[in-house]
Amino acid sequence: MRRRRVGLQVTKELEIPCAELVTDSARAGGPGGQRVNKVESKVILRYDIRKSRVLTEALRQVLLDRLAGRLTREGELVLHSSQFRERSRNETAARERLAGILLEALTPPKPRKATRLPRSAREQRLGEKRVRSSIKRARRRPEEE
Repeated sequence: MRRRRVGLQVTKELEIPCAELVTDSARAGGPGGQRVNKVESKVILRYDIRKSRVLTEALRQVLLDRLAGRLTREGELVLHSSQFRERSRNETAARERLAGILLEALTPPKPRKATRLPRSAREQRLGEKRVRSSIKRARRRPEEE
């Protein structure tokens, strides 16, 4: 029975077709007993942002800017998943992580609200500075007249 691959839903408007997601498998590290060198359960998921046909130019630029530190030189986002012992669960985990990373990158940052320091806090800070200054002044060598 073949499983039908569906696209990856990131937002209501953005769905990445499965043809743009490249999935490879590899042997996962860690304990595994007798099956340790037989089963390729680790999943490597690649998504090429520069060549994606579903992204608008504006979305592509936002992703390239915000994910610049996570991308390869070719503009691919590469995720590894070896959390589980089954390949299918690792593939699902990698796809969910990819959706989360893309959603976070596409979400605009919250604007910072400018706040003012209360007058009492300012006066308290300046009063503490005056006290500190007088303590240090008292430590000095007396001036000769």
